Amino acid sequence: MLRCIAIDDEPLALELLEDNISKVPFLQLVATCPNAMEAITVLQQHQVDLIFLDIQMPGLTGLQFIQSLQQKPMIILITAYEKFALEGFNLNVTDYLVKPVAFDRFLTACNKALELYQLKTSNIPSPAPDYFFVNVDYSMLKVTAADISWIEGLKDYIRIHLKGSSRPVITRMSMQSIEKFLSPEKFIRIHKSYIIAISSITAIRKSSVFIGELELPVGENYKDNVIALTGKQ
Repeated sequence: MLRCIAIDDEPLALELLEDNISKVPFLQLVATCPNAMEAITVLQQHQVDLIFLDIQMPGLTGLQFIQSLQQKPMIILITAYEKFALEGFNLNVTDYLVKPVAFDRFLTACNKALELYQLKTSNIPSPAPDYFFVNVDYSMLKVTAADISWIEGLKDYIRIHLKGSSRPVITRMSMQSIEKFLSPEKFIRIHKSYIIAISSITAIRKSSVFIGELELPVGENYKDNVIALTGKQ
């Protein structure tokens, strides 16, 4: 569970942010703050793992607020201005979201924060979390990486095919986004539209990979990675 606070001087933006946070099961909202000064008081009184922060605020701006912190929680900037992105990343923020923020993009940033939190708190660092959440039919569905057989990209959506299930999980997410949460030791990209769990592979040909009777094509740019699985050059 990530303990978080939200900081924004616009009441409607703060209300929307609070609503988005409430939809993510691993987030616990500690407080909402209309300005950075109130947030400083909250940080003095509570343990906080993650801050959702607006940049353009009267008095102390979001970037000035970050620079004032001696102990920095993870920070996700949420702003209407793309021009501050570089400066934000120079301050080592976890992610940078531009308003209006689509919920799937918000969820991707939250999953990224969860991954970083797990890496920091785990005694045995892991390259990827063993689960993540995706948005399906207005609910947050937990997907365990070990249950995934293969993933199919469909433009702005993906299909996650689970072991032992004939019904895939369909969610609005890019292949690049889902790939961040999968261990490269357990999953392999074989095509711009396909990621496969290595444990699910039953046979490999020059231009295709098999999961049982299912045959999936191997993209030209991914052939070397697939051949490497066989131990041949």
